[in-house]
Amino acid sequence: MPEGPEIRLAADKIAKAIVGRPTTKVFFEFPQLKAFEKRLTGRTVTAVETYGKAMLTRFDNELSIYSHNQLYGKWRVGKAGSPPHPRWSLRLAIHNETHTAFLYSASDIEVLEDWEVADHPFIRKIGPDLLDPSVTIEQVALRYMDDRFKRRRLATILLDQGFLAGIGNYLRSEILYVAGVHPKKRAIDCTPEQIEKLAEASVMLTRQSYDTKGITNDLALVERLKAEGQTRSQYRHYVFNRVDKPCYDCGRPIIKEMHGSRRLYLCPICQP
Repeated sequence: MPEGPEIRLAADKIAKAIVGRPTTKVFFEFPQLKAFEKRLTGRTVTAVETYGKAMLTRFDNELSIYSHNQLYGKWRVGKAGSPPHPRWSLRLAIHNETHTAFLYSASDIEVLEDWEVADHPFIRKIGPDLLDPSVTIEQVALRYMDDRFKRRRLATILLDQGFLAGIGNYLRSEILYVAGVHPKKRAIDCTPEQIEKLAEASVMLTRQSYDTKGITNDLALVERLKAEGQTRSQYRHYVFNRVDKPCYDCGRPIIKEMHGSRRLYLCPICQP
């Protein structure tokens, strides 16, 4: 599933192609949305916004398309007139005179009036978006110690979009590793120093991933590993997807555990 940084990067690309331009055609696959095709055709896209893993495409007639990629959804942008991918399930297409934005395989798509956006079930309950520059490390530290979250396992709350928006499976493993905290711990079990490290890692790794298109590893180390000939998949993360590979700090093999049916990677020495 794409995480917050990937959704924001997709939104940037889509915005570049469609914001400020009137549509020539809008296509919805789902029958219940067909009536909106005419209402959105000829209208100008005013913004493409993200709310964690969700995206909102706003139009100049006070309508917005809400979409959530879920597990398999993917956005692609093509030149005007380019056909959709023949083997992917097209769900939404926004055409203008120069480009088309295609959304494939996503199942969670709605059209909302502007007044409905704030009360949408996902948007209403979402936690602070870590890619929002106004969100601070201090605010995130307070979030960890909030009564709603502090007694739940960290491995669980880090995937709860009501806790912090945008974190998914790879960021969860990376945040816990950088903070040096075991995934079975609860925030209430952590020292103030560990809470500070968790908050800092949550903010900084999410923003670094956005800035670098998915790299969470130490950037100086990344340059050295690249010089040694390692591929992106090998140097991209500290621990995620590196089972049995040596920890960059202590050298012990990284292990994989299953938490809530989702895989999680950690170092048994650095995260006691």
